[in-house]
Amino acid sequence: MRKYARSLAAIAAISALAISGCGRDAGTETEGEGGFEEGAAIGVALPQKTSENWVLAEGLFNDGLTEAGYDPDVQFANGGVSEQQNQISSMITNGVEVLIVGAIDGAQLGTQLAQAKEAGITVIAYDRLLTNTEDVDYYVAYDNFQVGELQGQALLDGMAERGEGPYNIELFAGSPDDANAQVFFDGAMSILEPEIESGNVVVTSGQTEFNQAVTQGWEAGNAQTRMDTLLTGTYGSEELDGVLSPNDTLARAILTSVQASGKDLPIVTGQDSEVESVRSIMAGEQYSTINKDTRALVTHSIEMVQGLGAGEELEINDPDSYDNGVKVVPAYLLEPQIVTAENAAAAYENDPTLSEIVNE
Repeated sequence: MRKYARSLAAIAAISALAISGCGRDAGTETEGEGGFEEGAAIGVALPQKTSENWVLAEGLFNDGLTEAGYDPDVQFANGGVSEQQNQISSMITNGVEVLIVGAIDGAQLGTQLAQAKEAGITVIAYDRLLTNTEDVDYYVAYDNFQVGELQGQALLDGMAERGEGPYNIELFAGSPDDANAQVFFDGAMSILEPEIESGNVVVTSGQTEFNQAVTQGWEAGNAQTRMDTLLTGTYGSEELDGVLSPNDTLARAILTSVQASGKDLPIVTGQDSEVESVRSIMAGEQYSTINKDTRALVTHSIEMVQGLGAGEELEINDPDSYDNGVKVVPAYLLEPQIVTAENAAAAYENDPTLSEIVNE
């Protein structure tokens, strides 16, 4: 796994960046002619509602695109991949100028994306890379390898705060049909593997591979069941010091399992800054999360649409790293932030909901 770009602009500066983009000219990636007019239809295909951030994105896209003068068509595919395929086909038929796709499974939309390109529609992969297709123009996301690095380091830091190693840990990963899940895991393991090799960190179950750690569908119930099994089979007499969790939903499920077992809570990482996990962090339960401000990501996506409408050239800050198996997709990456109880007030000072929670 190649490392991803690290030198990114601060999230706070995102809305001030000058954005430009290509028009609706099939086969182009960075340049185009003409753009499109105000009032154009913009399709936004989102996955299942598995986290608060996806639900937030729906409202932000509807409001932001409308305010920018476009006609948004924002849809969730709670019924699965086939529903998302049908939704995208419908958006193409209805004449969208730009298609923003947060995929359930980025490898299963090739037919629909080919149809989009044949219709001259610009395709932007949102948050999750679209793989095994040449019919994607841009990728906008947070630096997901860095997310994993931050999670791995937070796990080590949290355990060190409690005492010296060696530490017993377990590893959880996201859904194998989400291209980001492997990237999160690889980023974390780039930090953890040297500690595992030195013996300072021990994965007591021996389940160190991505395919052993995955959580199908990012479902909390799947994570809780696996944690139950690990506790029963591996931690009868052993202490569990830490758990690498790729997001907040799974982190809470892991903590629920440990609480039910009667064992002391381990250091548990997370991601997404979900309300209940931020409360848990402030209560001294979950150790950390990642702040990936959905508002900044949606704002930048809409600025890309505006640039495309103007027929200009989009700003890209990582043209080299995101090989989707067929092509290298030009990317714009935002920078994630690790959050613990120590820095939560500063991290969420511009978020009305979360700032109220951390200052209670």
